[in-house]
Amino acid sequence: MSTLIVIVYPTEAKAEEVRQTLLGLQKEYVIRLGDAVIATRTEAGKVKLNQLLNTTATGAVSGSFWGLLIGVLFLNPLIGAAIGATSGALGGALTDVGIDDAFMKDLSASIAPGNAALFLLIQEMTEDKVLKQIEGFGGVVLKTSLDETKEQVLRDALQRHSAEAGLTPPP
Repeated sequence: MSTLIVIVYPTEAKAEEVRQTLLGLQKEYVIRLGDAVIATRTEAGKVKLNQLLNTTATGAVSGSFWGLLIGVLFLNPLIGAAIGATSGALGGALTDVGIDDAFMKDLSASIAPGNAALFLLIQEMTEDKVLKQIEGFGGVVLKTSLDETKEQVLRDALQRHSAEAGLTPPP
């Protein structure tokens, strides 16, 4: 079963630093992430999602390849590639992998402008090793699907460093 953890950081750069640390731990097989998205809120109140996978671009590349291949078979590769890229991009844009985008946007509406929320969908992890690596970054836990004891351990570890940075939890 996957675990959802949302941590708020004072800047998008700090959230990206944590995400890169976790991706490094994934290469060491300490954690297996299903998704890792950074959400920021602008001064105007608009929420921007920075996702790992761009499904639109991936779909366009895949679609153009298959369209080109089919186009070659029917002696019109340019039209085949164009139709394939368009349909692949459309399919990719309509595909939502990992954490639901609407959920992330709704939850991110509560963070202060300029702050960033790191959404993590964790499939497996070695808790003590992951916590040791991320506790130095601070952050405030916004939401988790962890049980109460594990959530409190995470909150306490991050709170020690967040208090020093002056980051306060969202209302």
